[in-house]
Amino acid sequence: MTLNDARPAGRAAYLWLRPVAVTASLLLFGYGVLRLIGGLGGHRDKSAWPWMIGHTLFLFGIVAFGAVIVGLHGLLRATSSPLRAVDDVAAVAGLIGGVGFGWVILGDLFPRFADAVNPPGLVLTGGPMLFELGLLTLLFRAAFVRLLPVWSPVLVLVGFAAIAVKLDLLPVGAALVLAGVLPLGGSRPR
Repeated sequence: MTLNDARPAGRAAYLWLRPVAVTASLLLFGYGVLRLIGGLGGHRDKSAWPWMIGHTLFLFGIVAFGAVIVGLHGLLRATSSPLRAVDDVAAVAGLIGGVGFGWVILGDLFPRFADAVNPPGLVLTGGPMLFELGLLTLLFRAAFVRLLPVWSPVLVLVGFAAIAVKLDLLPVGAALVLAGVLPLGGSRPR
């Protein structure tokens, strides 16, 4: 069985999952590169083009990862897994975290938005954590039911950890996330 053979949704139901996951990772990578470019002078100007374009890429990347969460959830449901409640909670947590992440990014892009609806501390820290936890849980679950190789979610975890250690490692972390999501849609591991 391959990712694309999942039933009952049909062979073509999840063909979009890999391209969207790769796009999300590349958007995260682009944000990381622009963040480095924006900080070359030792100061990050929040009105300069690297900041604005980078954060826009970041926002689109989070939206794309939200689609990946939805797709992974659907794929796991199609496998008739006995742990559906875990998949449901992970998907909801990931999507709520993604909304929180988006709220923070919009505040970075639009200071007036941040002033009008300043996110509470729980959103600032909890959003990214819920997002990552939800996505990682779904990836580990996909590996558990042999839809992904075991190393795939491990690479995504290491990528997220690298970003958490130092934001300047965003390009490295994004490259690890990209390597981790590449097997989506590939053959089932043996």
